Amino acid sequence: MPAIDRVLVVGATGRTGRHVVAAAAARGLTPVALARDESRARKVLPDGTEIVTGDLTAPETLVKAVADTDAVIFVHGSDDDARPESFERVDYGGVANVLTALGDRRPRIVLMTTIFVTRRDHYFNDSGHALDWKRRSERLVRLSGAPYTIVRPGWLDAGEGGAHLRIEQGDTGEAGIGRDVLGALLIEALLDDTALGRTFEVFSGPGPATTDFTALFTQAKPDAPGALDAVEDSLNMPLDDEPARVRDDLAHLRTP
Repeated sequence: MPAIDRVLVVGATGRTGRHVVAAAAARGLTPVALARDESRARKVLPDGTEIVTGDLTAPETLVKAVADTDAVIFVHGSDDDARPESFERVDYGGVANVLTALGDRRPRIVLMTTIFVTRRDHYFNDSGHALDWKRRSERLVRLSGAPYTIVRPGWLDAGEGGAHLRIEQGDTGEAGIGRDVLGALLIEALLDDTALGRTFEVFSGPGPATTDFTALFTQAKPDAPGALDAVEDSLNMPLDDEPARVRDDLAHLRTP
């Protein structure tokens, strides 16, 4: 894989994104924060952080933002239950629009979604189908041709705490993970080729801090090449039943 330096962080000003920015800088990378409002971003990000402006719901604003980046980390998301359509516009649409803005370029991608993303009957899916739209964003990344890792974290800042990491597959587990630990893990997934082509859930807890990330990522089975879903996922979202917009997006992004 080509060397990585400039990393576009989508969702950089959020509570998880700030940890990703800090972790990237700590590993000697150049984090580039995507923000709608530069002045607001400067209030919450470390001094000297490079900021590019763009709106995830307006693809024409993203072309300049994605230029000259070696990788993209997505840690964005909508929590606007009052406007259920925001999950489609932001969680899914943001990924679709960034991929479109990249044109033919396919830099390395780390996409953060969530546990429960395949549990279509979970109450998180009741208003706006938040889980379904996150899962659809995963499918875009898998079929885009970009080298990728998809991380489904447990409950953020919940659980027993600690920096000992555990990964699972199949979307059946439930536990927490600290945002600081998650931020570091996402950067390690970006830098370790063992993580490529894998989708997994991750949790943290008490015990020795995880330092051998290659060994950790090796525990995850890789996704099947060209598959819509992760290797252990329930096949409960048939493509033929998907919205026309989603089918069109997948068709446009699918590699030959």
